[in-house]
Amino acid sequence: MIERHDADVCIVGGGISAAMLAWKLSERRPGISIVVVEAGDRMFDASRRWANRQRMLDYGENPWPGDFIADQSADGIISRSMVVGGSAMHWGGVTNRFSEEDTRLKSMFGLAVDWPLAWTDLERYYCEAERRIGVSGDPSPLPGDARSAPPMAGMPLSWNLLQLQDWAQKSGIAFWGTPQAKNTAPYDGRGKCQRCNTCAVCPTQARYSPDHTFKRLLAGKAIALHDRTLVRRLTTAGTGGTARIETAQAVHRDRPDTPVEYRARTFVVASGYAWSSHLLLLSASSRFPEGLANSSGLVGKYMTGHASVQTQIALDAEIYPGMNEEHSLIAREFFRAGRAGPYIRHDLRVWESTVNREPRLREPSGTMLLGDALLADWRARTRRATARVRAYYDVHPDRSSELTLDRSTTNRFGDPLPKIEHRPDAASLARRDATLAHINGIFTRMARNNSGEMAPLEIGGFWDHPGGGCRMGIDPAASVTDSFGRTHDHENLYVVGSPTLPTGGCTNGTLTFAALTLRSADHIADSLPQRPRESPES
Repeated sequence: MIERHDADVCIVGGGISAAMLAWKLSERRPGISIVVVEAGDRMFDASRRWANRQRMLDYGENPWPGDFIADQSADGIISRSMVVGGSAMHWGGVTNRFSEEDTRLKSMFGLAVDWPLAWTDLERYYCEAERRIGVSGDPSPLPGDARSAPPMAGMPLSWNLLQLQDWAQKSGIAFWGTPQAKNTAPYDGRGKCQRCNTCAVCPTQARYSPDHTFKRLLAGKAIALHDRTLVRRLTTAGTGGTARIETAQAVHRDRPDTPVEYRARTFVVASGYAWSSHLLLLSASSRFPEGLANSSGLVGKYMTGHASVQTQIALDAEIYPGMNEEHSLIAREFFRAGRAGPYIRHDLRVWESTVNREPRLREPSGTMLLGDALLADWRARTRRATARVRAYYDVHPDRSSELTLDRSTTNRFGDPLPKIEHRPDAASLARRDATLAHINGIFTRMARNNSGEMAPLEIGGFWDHPGGGCRMGIDPAASVTDSFGRTHDHENLYVVGSPTLPTGGCTNGTLTFAALTLRSADHIADSLPQRPRESPES
Protein backbone atom coordinates (compact mmCIF):
# COMPACT_ATOMS: atom_id res chain seq x y z
CA MET A 1 0.00 0.00 0.00
CA ILE A 2 1.39 3.41 -1.02
CA GLU A 3 0.54 6.48 1.03
CA ARG A 4 -0.28 9.22 -1.51
CA HIS A 5 -0.60 12.99 -1.11
CA ASP A 6 -1.57 15.63 -3.68
CA ALA A 7 -0.77 19.35 -3.54
CA ASP A 8 -0.30 22.34 -5.78
CA VAL A 9 3.21 22.89 -4.39
CA CYS A 10 5.45 20.30 -2.75
CA ILE A 11 8.40 21.85 -0.88
CA VAL A 12 11.19 19.41 -0.06
CA GLY A 13 13.02 20.60 3.05
CA GLY A 14 11.92 22.55 6.09
CA GLY A 15 14.57 25.18 6.81
CA ILE A 16 14.52 28.95 6.57
CA SER A 17 14.18 28.95 2.77
CA ALA A 18 11.17 26.63 2.97
CA ALA A 19 9.62 28.86 5.65
CA MET A 20 10.05 32.03 3.57
CA LEU A 21 8.72 30.31 0.46
CA ALA A 22 5.66 28.77 2.12
CA TRP A 23 4.85 32.03 3.89
CA LYS A 24 4.92 34.13 0.75
CA LEU A 25 3.14 31.59 -1.46
CA SER A 26 0.33 31.34 1.08
CA GLU A 27 -0.08 35.13 0.86
CA ARG A 28 0.23 35.44 -2.91
CA ARG A 29 -1.98 32.42 -3.69
CA PRO A 30 -4.12 31.88 -0.60
CA GLY A 31 -6.22 29.16 -2.19
CA ILE A 32 -3.45 26.74 -3.14
CA SER A 33 -2.44 23.61 -1.26
CA ILE A 34 1.16 23.54 0.00
CA VAL A 35 2.89 20.59 1.61
CA VAL A 36 6.30 20.93 3.27
CA VAL A 37 8.19 17.64 3.62
CA GLU A 38 11.03 17.54 6.16
CA ALA A 39 13.15 14.54 7.15
CA GLY A 40 13.82 15.84 10.67
CA ASP A 41 11.63 16.22 13.72
CA ARG A 42 9.15 18.95 14.59
CA MET A 43 10.79 20.41 17.72
CA PHE A 44 8.08 22.87 18.75
CA ASP A 45 7.88 21.90 22.45
CA ALA A 46 8.68 25.12 24.35
CA SER A 47 8.94 23.42 27.76
CA ARG A 48 11.47 20.95 26.42
CA ARG A 49 13.42 23.81 24.86
CA TRP A 50 13.53 25.63 28.20
CA ALA A 51 14.75 22.49 29.96
CA ASN A 52 17.50 22.02 27.38
CA ARG A 53 18.50 25.66 27.77
CA GLN A 54 18.85 25.19 31.50
CA ARG A 55 21.03 22.13 31.03
CA MET A 56 23.19 24.12 28.64
CA LEU A 57 23.66 26.78 31.33
CA ASP A 58 24.21 24.28 34.14
CA TYR A 59 26.33 21.65 32.43
CA GLY A 60 27.37 23.00 29.02
CA GLU A 61 25.24 20.41 27.22
CA ASN A 62 24.05 20.67 23.61
CA PRO A 63 20.73 22.54 23.86
CA TRP A 64 19.40 20.90 20.68
CA PRO A 65 19.71 17.14 21.21
CA GLY A 66 17.97 15.20 18.49
CA ASP A 67 18.16 17.88 15.80
CA PHE A 68 19.92 15.49 13.43
CA ILE A 69 19.39 12.06 11.88
CA ALA A 70 22.12 9.64 12.86
CA ASP A 71 22.61 7.97 9.47
CA GLN A 72 21.90 11.05 7.33
CA SER A 73 25.27 12.79 7.32
CA ALA A 74 28.08 13.48 4.87
CA ASP A 75 31.81 13.58 4.44
CA GLY A 76 32.75 17.27 4.44
CA ILE A 77 29.40 18.65 5.58
CA ILE A 78 29.54 21.56 8.04
CA SER A 79 26.17 21.29 9.78
CA ARG A 80 24.34 18.06 10.53
CA SER A 81 21.20 19.88 11.64
CA MET A 82 18.15 18.20 10.13
CA VAL A 83 14.99 19.40 11.87
CA VAL A 84 11.93 21.49 11.04
CA GLY A 85 13.51 24.95 10.91
CA GLY A 86 16.95 23.68 9.90
CA SER A 87 20.15 25.21 11.21
CA ALA A 88 18.33 28.55 11.57
CA MET A 89 16.71 27.11 14.71
CA HIS A 90 19.96 27.88 16.50
CA TRP A 91 21.80 30.30 14.22
CA GLY A 92 23.53 33.42 15.50
CA GLY A 93 21.07 35.65 13.63
CA VAL A 94 23.64 37.75 11.75
CA THR A 95 22.00 39.36 8.71
CA ASN A 96 24.68 41.13 6.70
CA ARG A 97 23.92 41.90 3.10
CA PHE A 98 26.31 41.12 0.27
CA SER A 99 27.44 44.06 -1.87
CA GLU A 100 26.92 44.83 -5.54
CA GLU A 101 30.40 43.55 -6.36
CA ASP A 102 29.25 40.02 -5.53
CA THR A 103 26.76 40.09 -8.40
CA ARG A 104 29.15 41.60 -10.97
CA LEU A 105 32.49 39.84 -10.44
CA LYS A 106 33.03 39.03 -14.10
CA SER A 107 32.09 42.42 -15.53
CA MET A 108 33.90 44.43 -12.82
CA PHE A 109 37.01 42.32 -12.18
CA GLY A 110 37.15 39.60 -14.84
CA LEU A 111 36.67 36.93 -12.16
CA ALA A 112 34.27 33.99 -11.71
CA VAL A 113 30.82 34.85 -13.14
CA ASP A 114 28.16 37.55 -12.91
CA TRP A 115 24.90 36.68 -11.20
CA PRO A 116 21.92 36.70 -13.61
CA LEU A 117 20.02 39.47 -11.83
CA ALA A 118 20.37 43.18 -11.15
CA TRP A 119 21.54 44.44 -7.75
CA THR A 120 18.55 46.77 -7.51
CA ASP A 121 16.25 43.77 -7.89
CA LEU A 122 18.08 41.84 -5.19
CA GLU A 123 18.02 44.84 -2.85
CA ARG A 124 14.23 44.97 -3.06
CA TYR A 125 14.08 41.40 -1.78
CA TYR A 126 16.69 42.12 0.88
CA CYS A 127 14.23 44.67 2.25
CA GLU A 128 11.43 42.11 2.21
CA ALA A 129 13.59 39.47 3.90
CA GLU A 130 14.55 41.94 6.64
CA ARG A 131 10.89 42.79 7.20
CA ARG A 132 9.74 39.18 7.36
CA ILE A 133 12.59 37.93 9.53
CA GLY A 134 12.70 41.04 11.68
CA VAL A 135 16.15 42.63 11.38
CA SER A 136 17.58 45.24 13.70
CA GLY A 137 20.49 47.31 12.43
CA ASP A 138 21.94 50.77 12.00
CA PRO A 139 22.78 52.35 8.63
CA SER A 140 26.33 52.01 7.38
CA PRO A 141 28.38 55.23 7.32
CA LEU A 142 29.87 54.23 3.95
CA PRO A 143 28.33 55.81 0.81
CA GLY A 144 28.57 52.52 -1.07
CA ASP A 145 26.24 50.90 1.45
CA ALA A 146 23.41 53.41 0.99
CA ARG A 147 20.19 51.50 1.48
CA SER A 148 16.79 51.47 3.06
CA ALA A 149 16.79 51.07 6.83
CA PRO A 150 15.99 47.74 8.54
CA PRO A 151 12.62 47.59 10.30
CA MET A 152 14.15 48.00 13.77
CA ALA A 153 16.94 50.12 15.23
CA GLY A 154 20.21 48.37 15.86
CA MET A 155 21.05 46.48 19.03
CA PRO A 156 22.61 48.89 21.55
CA LEU A 157 26.31 48.33 22.06
CA SER A 158 27.25 47.05 25.50
CA TRP A 159 29.86 48.81 27.62
CA ASN A 160 32.39 46.21 26.49
CA LEU A 161 31.66 46.70 22.80
CA LEU A 162 31.86 50.47 23.18
CA GLN A 163 35.37 50.08 24.61
CA LEU A 164 36.34 47.76 21.78
CA GLN A 165 34.82 50.10 19.19
CA ASP A 166 36.91 52.98 20.58
CA TRP A 167 40.03 50.82 20.35
CA ALA A 168 39.29 49.39 16.88
CA GLN A 169 38.54 52.78 15.30
CA LYS A 170 41.96 54.11 16.33
CA SER A 171 43.18 52.08 13.34
CA GLY A 172 41.27 54.45 11.04
CA ILE A 173 38.57 51.89 10.21
CA ALA A 174 34.89 52.60 10.93
CA PHE A 175 33.05 49.94 12.96
CA TRP A 176 29.40 49.71 13.98
CA GLY A 177 27.02 47.12 15.34
CA THR A 178 26.38 44.03 13.22
CA PRO A 179 22.78 43.77 11.92
CA GLN A 180 20.89 40.85 13.45
CA ALA A 181 17.60 38.99 13.25
CA LYS A 182 16.92 39.91 16.88
CA ASN A 183 14.18 42.21 18.06
CA THR A 184 15.15 45.46 19.71
CA ALA A 185 11.43 46.05 20.26
CA PRO A 186 8.45 43.66 20.28
CA TYR A 187 7.97 42.63 16.66
CA ASP A 188 5.69 40.28 14.75
CA GLY A 189 4.32 38.65 17.89
CA ARG A 190 7.77 37.98 19.35
CA GLY A 191 9.39 39.59 22.37
CA LYS A 192 12.28 42.03 22.76
CA CYS A 193 15.83 40.75 23.12
CA GLN A 194 16.89 40.71 26.78
CA ARG A 195 20.57 40.22 25.87
CA CYS A 196 20.81 37.13 28.08
CA ASN A 197 23.57 35.60 25.95
CA THR A 198 21.80 32.29 25.25
CA CYS A 199 21.03 32.97 21.59
CA ALA A 200 21.24 29.27 20.71
CA VAL A 201 17.98 28.90 22.66
CA CYS A 202 16.32 32.31 22.72
CA PRO A 203 13.95 32.46 25.74
CA THR A 204 11.86 35.36 24.38
CA GLN A 205 11.74 34.38 20.66
CA ALA A 206 13.45 37.69 20.00
CA ARG A 207 15.81 35.94 17.59
CA TYR A 208 13.92 34.80 14.51
CA SER A 209 13.68 31.06 13.92
CA PRO A 210 11.63 29.34 11.21
CA ASP A 211 9.44 27.42 13.65
CA HIS A 212 7.70 30.73 14.40
CA THR A 213 6.63 30.94 10.75
CA PHE A 214 5.68 27.29 10.46
CA LYS A 215 3.55 27.34 13.61
CA ARG A 216 1.67 30.39 12.34
CA LEU A 217 1.09 28.83 8.91
CA LEU A 218 -0.15 25.62 10.53
CA ALA A 219 -2.48 27.52 12.85
CA GLY A 220 -3.97 29.27 9.82
CA LYS A 221 -4.25 25.97 7.92
CA ALA A 222 -2.16 27.51 5.14
CA ILE A 223 0.17 24.50 4.77
CA ALA A 224 0.54 20.84 5.60
CA LEU A 225 3.81 19.91 7.32
CA HIS A 226 5.00 16.32 7.05
CA ASP A 227 7.98 15.86 9.36
CA ARG A 228 10.10 12.72 9.86
CA THR A 229 9.61 12.08 6.13
CA LEU A 230 12.68 11.67 3.93
CA VAL A 231 12.29 12.34 0.20
CA ARG A 232 14.58 9.85 -1.50
CA ARG A 233 14.10 10.72 -5.15
CA LEU A 234 12.03 12.63 -7.70
CA THR A 235 10.50 10.96 -10.75
CA THR A 236 9.54 12.34 -14.15
CA ALA A 237 6.69 11.96 -16.61
CA GLY A 238 6.28 12.84 -20.27
CA THR A 239 8.69 12.62 -23.16
CA GLY A 240 11.61 14.63 -24.44
CA GLY A 241 14.52 16.22 -22.65
CA THR A 242 12.46 18.64 -20.59
CA ALA A 243 10.21 16.20 -18.74
CA ARG A 244 8.05 17.42 -15.88
CA ILE A 245 8.55 16.16 -12.35
CA GLU A 246 5.66 13.84 -11.53
CA THR A 247 6.29 12.57 -8.00
CA ALA A 248 8.49 12.81 -4.94
CA GLN A 249 9.16 9.34 -3.54
CA ALA A 250 9.60 9.36 0.23
CA VAL A 251 9.62 7.24 3.36
CA HIS A 252 8.35 8.06 6.86
CA ARG A 253 10.96 7.20 9.46
CA ASP A 254 8.33 5.55 11.69
CA ARG A 255 6.77 3.53 8.83
CA PRO A 256 9.75 2.55 6.68
CA ASP A 257 7.90 -0.29 4.96
CA THR A 258 5.15 1.98 3.59
CA PRO A 259 6.21 4.04 0.55
CA VAL A 260 5.05 7.67 0.56
CA GLU A 261 4.35 9.48 -2.72
CA TYR A 262 3.74 13.17 -3.35
CA ARG A 263 2.19 14.50 -6.55
CA ALA A 264 2.17 18.23 -7.26
CA ARG A 265 1.88 20.86 -9.94
CA THR A 266 5.18 22.38 -8.81
CA PHE A 267 8.07 20.86 -6.86
CA VAL A 268 10.54 23.04 -4.97
CA VAL A 269 13.77 21.66 -3.53
CA ALA A 270 14.62 23.77 -0.47
CA SER A 271 16.97 21.32 1.20
CA GLY A 272 20.05 23.50 1.68
CA TYR A 273 23.44 23.48 0.03
CA ALA A 274 24.18 19.76 0.57
CA TRP A 275 20.90 17.90 0.37
CA SER A 276 19.47 19.75 -2.66
CA SER A 277 22.20 18.61 -5.05
CA HIS A 278 22.20 15.24 -3.33
CA LEU A 279 18.50 14.69 -4.07
CA LEU A 280 18.88 15.63 -7.74
CA LEU A 281 21.80 13.23 -8.14
CA LEU A 282 19.95 10.47 -6.29
CA SER A 283 17.07 10.89 -8.75
CA ALA A 284 19.08 9.42 -11.63
CA SER A 285 17.18 7.07 -13.91
CA SER A 286 17.66 5.32 -17.24
CA ARG A 287 16.27 8.43 -18.87
CA PHE A 288 18.39 10.83 -16.81
CA PRO A 289 21.45 8.76 -15.86
CA GLU A 290 23.35 11.76 -14.45
CA GLY A 291 20.47 12.87 -12.26
CA LEU A 292 17.73 15.44 -12.68
CA ALA A 293 18.30 19.03 -13.89
CA ASN A 294 21.79 17.96 -14.89
CA SER A 295 22.04 18.32 -18.67
CA SER A 296 24.85 20.82 -18.01
CA GLY A 297 26.70 18.33 -15.80
CA LEU A 298 26.85 21.00 -13.09
CA VAL A 299 24.60 19.62 -10.36
CA GLY A 300 26.87 19.35 -7.34
CA LYS A 301 29.58 21.47 -9.00
CA TYR A 302 30.87 24.92 -8.03
CA MET A 303 30.16 24.36 -4.32
CA THR A 304 30.89 27.74 -2.81
CA GLY A 305 31.28 29.67 0.46
CA HIS A 306 33.95 31.94 1.93
CA ALA A 307 37.22 31.35 3.76
CA SER A 308 38.19 32.81 7.12
CA VAL A 309 41.12 33.96 9.19
CA GLN A 310 41.08 35.26 12.75
CA THR A 311 43.25 36.19 15.69
CA GLN A 312 43.01 37.17 19.35
CA ILE A 313 44.35 40.58 20.39
CA ALA A 314 45.02 41.41 24.05
CA LEU A 315 44.73 45.13 24.79
CA ASP A 316 44.40 47.66 27.58
CA ALA A 317 40.69 48.26 28.15
CA GLU A 318 38.32 48.09 31.09
CA ILE A 319 36.20 45.11 30.10
CA TYR A 320 33.95 43.18 32.45
CA PRO A 321 32.46 39.70 32.04
CA GLY A 322 29.66 41.02 29.97
CA MET A 323 26.20 40.80 28.57
CA ASN A 324 25.34 39.77 25.02
CA GLU A 325 28.82 38.53 24.11
CA GLU A 326 27.46 37.21 20.80
CA HIS A 327 26.88 40.77 19.54
CA SER A 328 29.77 42.15 17.52
CA LEU A 329 31.14 45.05 15.53
CA ILE A 330 31.50 45.02 11.76
CA ALA A 331 33.47 47.06 9.21
CA ARG A 332 32.40 46.93 5.55
CA GLU A 333 35.21 49.09 4.18
CA PHE A 334 36.91 46.09 2.60
CA PHE A 335 33.82 44.69 0.89
CA ARG A 336 35.01 46.68 -2.11
CA ALA A 337 38.15 46.31 -4.22
CA GLY A 338 39.53 48.91 -6.58
CA ARG A 339 39.54 47.83 -10.20
CA ALA A 340 43.15 48.95 -10.64
CA GLY A 341 44.68 47.26 -7.57
CA PRO A 342 44.82 43.63 -6.47
CA TYR A 343 41.50 41.93 -5.90
CA ILE A 344 41.04 41.49 -2.14
CA ARG A 345 37.61 41.55 -0.50
CA HIS A 346 36.64 40.65 3.04
CA ASP A 347 34.50 41.64 5.98
CA LEU A 348 35.96 42.51 9.40
CA ARG A 349 34.33 41.62 12.71
CA VAL A 350 35.25 42.24 16.37
CA TRP A 351 33.86 40.44 19.44
CA GLU A 352 34.79 40.54 23.08
CA SER A 353 36.63 37.29 23.75
CA THR A 354 36.46 35.07 26.81
CA VAL A 355 40.19 34.31 26.54
CA ASN A 356 41.76 34.96 29.97
CA ARG A 357 38.33 35.99 31.23
CA GLU A 358 37.04 32.64 32.48
CA PRO A 359 36.53 32.26 36.25
CA ARG A 360 39.49 30.63 37.97
CA LEU A 361 40.18 29.40 41.47
CA ARG A 362 43.96 29.19 41.20
CA GLU A 363 46.72 31.56 40.24
CA PRO A 364 49.03 30.45 37.42
CA SER A 365 51.47 29.39 40.16
CA GLY A 366 48.86 26.98 41.51
CA THR A 367 48.00 28.95 44.65
CA MET A 368 44.33 28.56 45.63
CA LEU A 369 42.24 31.74 45.31
CA LEU A 370 39.56 32.30 47.93
CA GLY A 371 37.50 35.24 49.23
CA ASP A 372 39.15 38.63 48.73
CA ALA A 373 42.02 37.08 46.76
CA LEU A 374 39.53 35.68 44.25
CA LEU A 375 37.85 39.07 43.77
CA ALA A 376 41.20 40.87 43.55
CA ASP A 377 42.33 38.50 40.80
CA TRP A 378 39.11 39.06 38.88
CA ARG A 379 39.34 42.87 39.19
CA ALA A 380 42.96 42.82 38.05
CA ARG A 381 42.00 40.94 34.89
CA THR A 382 39.28 43.43 33.97
CA ARG A 383 41.97 46.00 33.15
CA ARG A 384 43.21 43.93 30.23
CA ALA A 385 40.81 42.76 27.54
CA THR A 386 40.95 40.32 24.66
CA ALA A 387 39.26 40.93 21.32
CA ARG A 388 38.50 38.24 18.77
CA VAL A 389 39.01 39.70 15.30
CA ARG A 390 37.96 37.75 12.21
CA ALA A 391 37.70 38.26 8.47
CA TYR A 392 35.66 36.24 5.98
CA TYR A 393 37.43 36.65 2.63
CA ASP A 394 36.15 36.07 -0.88
CA VAL A 395 37.13 32.87 -2.67
CA HIS A 396 35.57 31.57 -5.86
CA PRO A 397 34.86 27.91 -6.50
CA ASP A 398 36.45 25.76 -9.14
CA ARG A 399 34.23 23.42 -11.13
CA SER A 400 35.85 20.61 -9.16
CA SER A 401 34.58 22.14 -5.92
CA GLU A 402 31.92 19.50 -5.76
CA LEU A 403 29.38 17.29 -4.08
CA THR A 404 29.39 13.70 -5.25
CA LEU A 405 27.61 10.52 -4.17
CA ASP A 406 29.77 8.40 -1.90
CA ARG A 407 28.62 4.89 -2.72
CA SER A 408 30.78 3.43 0.03
CA THR A 409 28.59 5.11 2.68
CA THR A 410 24.81 4.74 2.73
CA ASN A 411 21.87 5.48 4.98
CA ARG A 412 19.55 2.79 6.35
CA PHE A 413 17.62 2.76 3.07
CA GLY A 414 20.71 2.07 0.97
CA ASP A 415 20.98 5.57 -0.52
CA PRO A 416 24.58 6.77 -1.02
CA LEU A 417 25.42 9.81 1.09
CA PRO A 418 27.10 12.98 -0.15
CA LYS A 419 30.79 13.79 -0.11
CA ILE A 420 31.73 17.47 -0.33
CA GLU A 421 35.15 18.83 -1.29
CA HIS A 422 35.61 22.58 -1.59
CA ARG A 423 38.29 23.68 -4.05
CA PRO A 424 39.08 27.32 -5.01
CA ASP A 425 39.60 28.30 -8.62
CA ALA A 426 43.05 29.16 -9.94
CA ALA A 427 42.63 32.92 -9.45
CA SER A 428 41.60 32.46 -5.80
CA LEU A 429 44.60 30.22 -5.17
CA ALA A 430 46.93 32.71 -6.83
CA ARG A 431 45.83 35.61 -4.60
CA ARG A 432 45.55 33.64 -1.32
CA ASP A 433 48.95 34.62 0.10
CA ALA A 434 48.43 38.30 -0.78
CA THR A 435 44.95 38.22 0.80
CA LEU A 436 46.26 36.70 4.03
CA ALA A 437 49.14 39.18 4.13
CA HIS A 438 46.69 42.07 3.65
CA ILE A 439 44.40 40.85 6.45
CA ASN A 440 47.36 40.18 8.74
CA GLY A 441 48.46 43.78 8.09
CA ILE A 442 45.06 45.06 9.23
CA PHE A 443 45.13 42.91 12.37
CA THR A 444 48.66 44.16 13.11
CA ARG A 445 47.56 47.75 12.61
CA MET A 446 44.74 47.29 15.11
CA ALA A 447 47.08 45.65 17.62
CA ARG A 448 49.34 48.73 17.70
CA ASN A 449 46.75 50.54 19.81
CA ASN A 450 46.18 50.18 23.56
CA SER A 451 49.41 48.20 24.03
CA GLY A 452 47.98 45.39 21.93
CA GLU A 453 49.51 41.94 21.69
CA MET A 454 48.40 39.77 18.77
CA ALA A 455 48.28 35.98 18.81
CA PRO A 456 49.25 33.94 15.72
CA LEU A 457 46.77 33.81 12.86
CA GLU A 458 44.16 31.05 12.91
CA ILE A 459 43.39 30.12 9.30
CA GLY A 460 40.02 28.44 8.85
CA GLY A 461 39.99 24.90 7.57
CA PHE A 462 36.61 25.04 5.81
CA TRP A 463 34.37 27.39 3.82
CA ASP A 464 31.64 28.95 5.92
CA HIS A 465 28.01 29.73 4.96
CA PRO A 466 28.29 27.27 2.08
CA GLY A 467 26.14 27.29 -1.01
CA GLY A 468 26.22 26.35 -4.66
CA GLY A 469 25.78 23.03 -6.40
CA CYS A 470 22.76 24.23 -8.40
CA ARG A 471 24.06 27.58 -9.50
CA MET A 472 21.85 30.01 -11.34
CA GLY A 473 22.68 31.51 -14.70
CA ILE A 474 21.37 32.56 -18.10
CA ASP A 475 23.10 29.88 -20.18
CA PRO A 476 21.62 26.37 -19.60
CA ALA A 477 24.98 24.89 -20.58
CA ALA A 478 26.75 26.74 -17.77
CA SER A 479 24.16 26.64 -14.97
CA VAL A 480 21.45 24.50 -13.37
CA THR A 481 18.68 27.05 -12.80
CA ASP A 482 17.61 30.44 -14.07
CA SER A 483 17.68 33.51 -11.82
CA PHE A 484 14.41 32.45 -10.17
CA GLY A 485 15.66 28.98 -9.30
CA ARG A 486 13.62 27.21 -11.98
CA THR A 487 15.70 24.40 -13.42
CA HIS A 488 16.53 24.68 -17.09
CA ASP A 489 15.61 21.02 -17.68
CA HIS A 490 12.26 20.70 -15.88
CA GLU A 491 9.73 23.50 -16.05
CA ASN A 492 7.94 22.55 -12.81
CA LEU A 493 11.08 21.97 -10.68
CA TYR A 494 12.70 24.76 -8.68
CA VAL A 495 15.70 24.92 -6.37
CA VAL A 496 15.75 27.82 -3.91
CA GLY A 497 18.10 29.42 -1.41
CA SER A 498 21.79 28.72 -0.90
CA PRO A 499 22.33 26.09 -3.64
CA THR A 500 21.64 28.64 -6.40
CA LEU A 501 24.51 30.98 -5.46
CA PRO A 502 27.25 31.15 -8.12
CA THR A 503 29.70 32.61 -5.55
CA GLY A 504 29.62 32.90 -1.76
CA GLY A 505 30.50 36.52 -1.00
CA CYS A 506 32.61 37.57 1.95
CA THR A 507 30.08 37.75 4.76
CA ASN A 508 27.26 35.78 6.37
CA GLY A 509 24.89 34.45 3.71
CA THR A 510 21.56 33.67 5.38
CA LEU A 511 19.85 36.97 4.52
CA THR A 512 20.91 36.55 0.89
CA PHE A 513 19.53 32.99 0.82
CA ALA A 514 16.21 34.30 2.17
CA ALA A 515 16.08 37.23 -0.29
CA LEU A 516 16.69 34.99 -3.30
CA THR A 517 14.02 32.58 -2.06
CA LEU A 518 11.45 35.38 -1.76
CA ARG A 519 12.27 36.41 -5.32
CA SER A 520 11.70 32.82 -6.44
CA ALA A 521 8.40 32.79 -4.54
CA ASP A 522 7.05 35.65 -6.65
CA HIS A 523 7.92 33.77 -9.84
CA ILE A 524 6.35 30.54 -8.60
CA ALA A 525 3.22 32.37 -7.42
CA ASP A 526 2.78 33.96 -10.84
CA SER A 527 2.68 30.50 -12.40
CA LEU A 528 -0.01 29.16 -10.06
CA PRO A 529 -3.79 29.57 -10.22
CA GLN A 530 -5.91 31.12 -7.53
CA ARG A 531 -8.50 28.78 -6.06
CA PRO A 532 -10.70 28.53 -2.98
CA ARG A 533 -8.77 27.37 0.03
CA GLU A 534 -9.14 23.82 1.23
CA SER A 535 -7.83 23.00 4.70
CA PRO A 536 -4.66 20.94 4.18
CA GLU A 537 -3.49 18.15 6.40
CA SER A 538 -1.22 19.13 9.27
